[in-house]
Amino acid sequence: MKHTKKHISCMIMIVLIVLFDRLTKYFAEKELMDSSIVSFIPGIVQFRYAENTGMAFSMLSGARWIFIAVTIVACVCVLYYMFSNRCKSLWLYWSLGVIAAGGIGNLVDRIAYGYVVDFIEPIFVDFAVFNIADCAVTCGAVSLVAYMIVDIIKDSKKVKESPDA
Repeated sequence: MKHTKKHISCMIMIVLIVLFDRLTKYFAEKELMDSSIVSFIPGIVQFRYAENTGMAFSMLSGARWIFIAVTIVACVCVLYYMFSNRCKSLWLYWSLGVIAAGGIGNLVDRIAYGYVVDFIEPIFVDFAVFNIADCAVTCGAVSLVAYMIVDIIKDSKKVKESPDA
């Protein structure tokens, strides 16, 4: 029963992230596709419509089917690992769920359009235009790295405290 609640709440979180991503992309297409730029936080972030056929910073543009295949395989593997009860850490579980949600959000675009809709543009620094799904992948990855660092530190403490060491 405990696992079922965890899985249901994680699926709800994944669906909500994907829906929020789709909703924001819908409004970006509707309001910004005519080359409009909307200042969100003046001097820091603006909204500008962009179509990205590649990955981060438009690298590997035009490799649509490779991105689709890799994303499907990655998401299926992550979701299988999570929902097969192999993932014992709640921190790891939720980090992977957020990454999967972002992957699914951008996968929908790649399948439907052949590109990913981006619209969040930091203007205080030279950086790529991105979207909510990208934010989810990034936040999930940062959380995953933090989890791994904490786990490594815990393991090294256990080894030092072990009477066999």
